[in-house]
Amino acid sequence: MHFFFLHTSSYGRTITLRVWFSMLTFMGICCTWAQEVTDSARHMSEVMIVAKRIENHEVGPVQELKGRELKELSVYSVADALRYFSGVQVKDYGGVGGLKTVNIRSLGTNHTGVFLNGIQLGNAQNGQIDLGRFSMDNMEALQMYNGQKSSSLQTAKDFASASAIYMRTRKPYFIGTEKGYRCNVGMKVGSFDTYNPTLIWEQRLSDKVSAMLSAEYMTTSGKYPFSYAKKNGYDTTEVRKNGDVMSLRIETMLAGEMQGGEWCGQLYFYDSERGFPGASVREEPGKFRHQDRQWDTSVFAQCSWQKRFTKRYQLMFNGKVAWDYLHYLSDPNLDITTMYTDNEYRQTEAYLSASHQFGITPWLKASLANDVQYNYLDANLTNFVYPWRWTVLSALAMNVEWKGLTAQASLLHTWVKDEASKVGSVGLHKSVFTPSVVVAYKAMDDKRGMLNIRAFYKRIFRMPTFNDLYYTFIGNKALKPEYTTQYNIGLSYNRTMGQGWLRRLEWQTDAYFNLVEDKIVAMPTSNQFRWTMMNFGLCHIWGVETSLKASWQIKRVGVGTSLTYTFNRAMDKTDRQSEFYGGQLPYIPWHAFSAIVSAEYRGWRLNYSFIYTGERYESSANIPENYSQPWYTSDLGLSKQFRIKKVALRVSVEVCNIFNQQYEVVQCYPMPGTNFKTKLNVEI
Repeated sequence: MHFFFLHTSSYGRTITLRVWFSMLTFMGICCTWAQEVTDSARHMSEVMIVAKRIENHEVGPVQELKGRELKELSVYSVADALRYFSGVQVKDYGGVGGLKTVNIRSLGTNHTGVFLNGIQLGNAQNGQIDLGRFSMDNMEALQMYNGQKSSSLQTAKDFASASAIYMRTRKPYFIGTEKGYRCNVGMKVGSFDTYNPTLIWEQRLSDKVSAMLSAEYMTTSGKYPFSYAKKNGYDTTEVRKNGDVMSLRIETMLAGEMQGGEWCGQLYFYDSERGFPGASVREEPGKFRHQDRQWDTSVFAQCSWQKRFTKRYQLMFNGKVAWDYLHYLSDPNLDITTMYTDNEYRQTEAYLSASHQFGITPWLKASLANDVQYNYLDANLTNFVYPWRWTVLSALAMNVEWKGLTAQASLLHTWVKDEASKVGSVGLHKSVFTPSVVVAYKAMDDKRGMLNIRAFYKRIFRMPTFNDLYYTFIGNKALKPEYTTQYNIGLSYNRTMGQGWLRRLEWQTDAYFNLVEDKIVAMPTSNQFRWTMMNFGLCHIWGVETSLKASWQIKRVGVGTSLTYTFNRAMDKTDRQSEFYGGQLPYIPWHAFSAIVSAEYRGWRLNYSFIYTGERYESSANIPENYSQPWYTSDLGLSKQFRIKKVALRVSVEVCNIFNQQYEVVQCYPMPGTNFKTKLNVEI
C-alpha cells in the first residue's frame, strides 16, 4: 500500500518553452512600463490595506487570518498557517517540502474544498490538494468556513463541500494619483540550506486596469537532524535525507473595474522536483535509503467577471482550464523495500460557472448557480481505463435578512457521469439532491457589543476519486459516494472599546455533530500486496471549538492576541462486534490549542506563536502500541521596517521550534527541531 499513498501528492518536472516565453514576455513588458512611469513627488505608504472584511451576511462559522497577522506568522506555506484555526488537523510528512493536507472537523481531506481567488482547485485523481505548494508571500487573506459560505452570489461549487478554505492572493490596486508601479523583492535564507527569492511587480495600465507578476523560487536540501528512542529515552540521532526540494512558482494577474462591476484573469505556473524521504524505520536506523523521486508541473488559467445590472440583478461568470503532470519513480536498486515504479499521470480539467442574484424584496434575495466541469486522467499504468468525468452542479438558494434574523436555505443538485476508453470499465452515474440551512439571530447590537446566535444543518457527499475507482488492482468501480451530515450551533460576540488597554474583543464558539456514512477505506484482499477500496465505515464526530481575539494598547505598544481551542471526539462506529468499536479515529487528537501574541513599537514587531496537539492514536485500534504522544512547538519572530527615501525595507529574523521539540505529526515522519529563517524585503 506504500506506493498507493505516495501518489496522493502532485509535483513535477518539465517546464514548457511556451509557458516560459509568455512569462518572460510579461516580465519584459513590466520592466518597460516601470521605466516609463515616474512620479518623484509621491511617497509610497508603508502599509496599504486592501483586504475586505468578512461581510455581515456570512452567518456560518468562519475564521480568518489576514494582513499583518498573517504576514508575521513563522510559516513557510498555507498549510502551516491553517494550523492556527480551531478544528483543523494538518497531516505533515516532514520538512519544508513534505506533503501537507488539511482535515477539518475530522471529516477527511476530500471533504474540504480549497478555493483560490473564488475558484476551486481540483484534483480528480486523488481529491487532495497539497497546500504546501502555496506560498505566503503573495497571500492576502485565508478564510475557513464550516458548512459553506452564505453569500447571496456564489458558484454552485461553494455549496458542494462539507467545509472550505479560501485563499485570496494579492491583487494590483492603485489609489488616486499614486505612482503607476510597485516592486517588492524578497529573499529568505533558512536552515537546511533553504534559499527562497521572491518578486512581486504591480503595474497600472490605465485608471481601471492593473497587472501583477509574482514569482518565487525555492530550494532546500531538506537535511535536518532528529532524535528518537527505540525503547527508553531519545538515544539515537539521525539525519533526514532525500528531502530535497526545488520549485518554481510564477503567477500573472490582470484585474480591472467597470461600471457596476469588476473582472480578473489569472495565469498560474508551478514546477518542482523533490525527494521522498519515506518513513524512518527505528528498529534498524539508516538501513533504508528512501530514494524515491517525484516531479510535477501544474498550469492553469482562470478568470472571473461580475457585474450589477440593476439594483435587483447581479451576474457572475467564472471559468478555468488546468493541466497537471506528475512523474513518480521508485527504484529497488536504491531502496530494497520498494518495487520498481515509473508512473506518469496527466490530468486535464475545464470548468465554467454562471451565478445569478435576484433581489425580490429589500429583505429577500434569490440566487441560482450552474457549474459544469470536465476531468480527464491519462496514465502509463498497465490496463489503465483512461477515465473522464462530467460534473454538473446546480444550486438554488434563498437569503433572508429580516430585522435581527439572517438565514439561507439552499438545495444543491449534483449530476456526475463517468466514462472511459476501455469498454465495460465504467458505469458510474449519480444524480443527488442535498440541502442546507444556515440561520443566525442578532441577539444584541449596542454599546455593549454585538452578539449573534447561529446554527446550520447540511447534507453533502463526495464522489470517489479516480484512484478510488480505477487504480489498477486497487480501484473499485462499485463504490458508493461518501455522505456527510453536519449539525452546528454556536455564537459569536465582538465589541470595540474606545478607551483603556483593551481596544477590541472578538469571541466565537461552536458545538457540532458530524455523521459520516459509507466511508471509503482501503482494505486488504487475500494478498497483502493488493488492496482494494470499499465502503466500510460509519463515523460519529462530536466537538466543541472556540476562538478569542483581542487588540490591546498599552501606552505606546500595540498588542494583539489570538487563542483557539478544539475538543474533538471522532468515533469509529463501523462494526459493533469489534473490540475497537467506538475508538478514536487515527491522528485525531482529543484536544488542540494554539496561541498568537504580537507586540509592535516604533516599527519593531515581536511575534510569538504556539501550537499544542494532544494525545491521539495512529489507528482506530486504540491500544498502547498505537498511542501517539502530545506535541507542541513555539515560534518566535522579530521584524523591523525602515525607510530610505522612497525605498521601504523590512528585515525579519525567525526561530521555529525554539525548544527543539522532537515530534511527529504522522508516525515515523520526524519533524525538524530548532531552525532559523531570515528575510529581507525591499519595496519601491
